[in-house]
Amino acid sequence: MITPNIASHLTVMALQQPDTHAVVVQSISASDKSNLILYKNTYTYKELDEISNVIANGLRNYGIAKGMRTVLMVKPGLDFFALIFALFKLEAVLVAVDPGMGIKNLGKCLAEAESEAFIGISSAHIARITLGWAKKTISKTVLVGNNLLLARTITTLEKVKASAKDRFFENHKTVAEDMAAILFTSGSTGIPKGVAYTHANFTAQHEALKNLYNIQKGEIDLATFPLFALFAPALGMTSVIPKMDFTRPGHVNPKTIIDAVNDYQCTTMFGSPALLNRVGKWGEVNERKLPTLKRVLSAGAPVAASVLKRFSLLLNNDVQIFTPYGATESLPVSSVGSNVILNETAKATIAGKGVCVGVPVPSIDTRIIKITDDAITTWDNRLVLNINQIGEICVRGPQVTKSYFNRHNATVLTKIKVGNKFYHRMGDVGYLDNDGRLWFCGRKSQRVITDVETLYTICCEGVFNKHASVFRSALVGIKQKNKIIPVICIELELDHKSDDRKKLTEELLELGSYYSNTRNIKKILFHSNFPVDIRHNAKIGREKLSEWAERKLS
Repeated sequence: MITPNIASHLTVMALQQPDTHAVVVQSISASDKSNLILYKNTYTYKELDEISNVIANGLRNYGIAKGMRTVLMVKPGLDFFALIFALFKLEAVLVAVDPGMGIKNLGKCLAEAESEAFIGISSAHIARITLGWAKKTISKTVLVGNNLLLARTITTLEKVKASAKDRFFENHKTVAEDMAAILFTSGSTGIPKGVAYTHANFTAQHEALKNLYNIQKGEIDLATFPLFALFAPALGMTSVIPKMDFTRPGHVNPKTIIDAVNDYQCTTMFGSPALLNRVGKWGEVNERKLPTLKRVLSAGAPVAASVLKRFSLLLNNDVQIFTPYGATESLPVSSVGSNVILNETAKATIAGKGVCVGVPVPSIDTRIIKITDDAITTWDNRLVLNINQIGEICVRGPQVTKSYFNRHNATVLTKIKVGNKFYHRMGDVGYLDNDGRLWFCGRKSQRVITDVETLYTICCEGVFNKHASVFRSALVGIKQKNKIIPVICIELELDHKSDDRKKLTEELLELGSYYSNTRNIKKILFHSNFPVDIRHNAKIGREKLSEWAERKLS
């Protein structure tokens, strides 16, 4: 019987398709070495289920128990998958942080999570010891990999495995509302917050993704975002881990990604907008195709229509690129396919209407409420705005998390009680149209309030992004003479870096003058390379850009 524990799906799949590959780690491309044995670094479903049982038994013998908050800092690979499913089986609480968020934030996150155990590679342990990460709370440590010096004082994963008696693990009866993980936000608009996930949240995500994209067991997934990749084995898919730096998806080797899809005949691919942009450009120039893909998923930020159009050239005509909308606190909320964007909504985006993110998934109740930065303790239907009115996006459903860990104030600011349930305030602004589709207009915290109007980032940027020389734009508000003035920062396409800036400025201002929400923008600044988020390399760091713009205009 399948329990609310996501790991139970792995066990079921191990019975149904024991010899099917669950995880494959890419080495050298077959395109470079034709006689290469592609399936060298692999786990079948039976092997992954058994080794995760062994590790779960070993960790329990070592003293890592149900409910113990356990940091996992291991590079994507066989050990990563085995450990993550072992922790779920053990019902320890996975603490997941993005190594790319910086040393300072890492330390803060681990302390805030009150981490009790730490499983990591050598470099992670060295950083933990040197910088004193959560030294007051961490009592159990496990070393993954070979380091003879560290192995003298830290229990190794091999010793953990050796302590296990058998390959069967007797699970607890998982309680749906028990905490399963603490996943930290990217921190792109502030200090990262630890989102408390229950087993029920993961189960709801699993079902939503399966139904939304009609995913079938036996398919093959190219996973460029490790945490998302855990759903692949649970869904009965083979998870192919490409050879890449997962902290810099926008800098992947495009050939490596395309070769991985083709070598392993992947049916699904997940990639950030930055990754799709890079791979799509290279694939177009080199006339490469991805004929085995049935669907492509992208998340982290809206995908520009130009990127969708270019990447679609690599796909079969009937294959779409889907963008699920959501956040660490709630995913998926909605989803939109490239056909809808390219054939219907792109024109509205470049006219300043925002970005369509699709119809909310069946399990999600979506409301648009009046914008306020204050806490809202109790739900009131009078908060709800009419169709086509921009407001704050609020959602309710089984995949929506209830709280942040050790962040009471943040929880109060983002949750609205309605009976014994709640709405989550996404922190995004947008609207619902006449067809029930959700439109994204930007982050609430990044709206620019002048003395005459309120401007929303995505709406304004869509207008300027249609200029042929513009790679992307960013709206920021700058304080001058006790007034907030709107400024558009521009990052040019690579082949337009040397264009006449004065002429471009005139053209952009003229373009903005045609639309009501951009005609009052009179300041244009050019930036060589926008700061972006650490997780997907896709969300623009508008806070940093704002500081830069203020220095430029002072």
